[in-house]
Amino acid sequence: MDFMTNNGGTATGVMKAQGDMIWWALILGNLLSGFALAYVLSKAGATSVTAGATVGAVFGLLVCAAFDFTMYGTSNIMSMKGMAADICASTVMSAIVGAIVGGVLGSGRKVVA
Repeated sequence: MDFMTNNGGTATGVMKAQGDMIWWALILGNLLSGFALAYVLSKAGATSVTAGATVGAVFGLLVCAAFDFTMYGTSNIMSMKGMAADICASTVMSAIVGAIVGGVLGSGRKVVA
C-alpha cells in the first residue's frame, strides 16, 4: 500500500484510510474477480495447476493492463511506475489463483489410460 501511495499520480484524496475502507465492497469485488477467473478457466478447459496458472496469468495481465492503461490515460490516479507494478502484481496474483482453481477443476477428473 505504501508503494502505491508513493507512486500515485497527481490526484489528491484518492486513497482511503485503512479505517475508511468499505469492506463489503472489497470482498464482493474480489469474489466477483474470482468467479470471473473460474469461469474463464472452466471454459478454457484448464484442469491442471499448470494450465490454470498459465490461463490465469494471461487473463490477469490482459484485464489489469486494459484497466490500468485506460485509467492512466484518463486520470491522475497513478504514475507509470505504479501502473507497471500493479500490472505485475495482478498477473502474479491471477496466476496463483488460476493454479488453485485449475487444480480444483481437475481434481475430480478420472484419468483413463
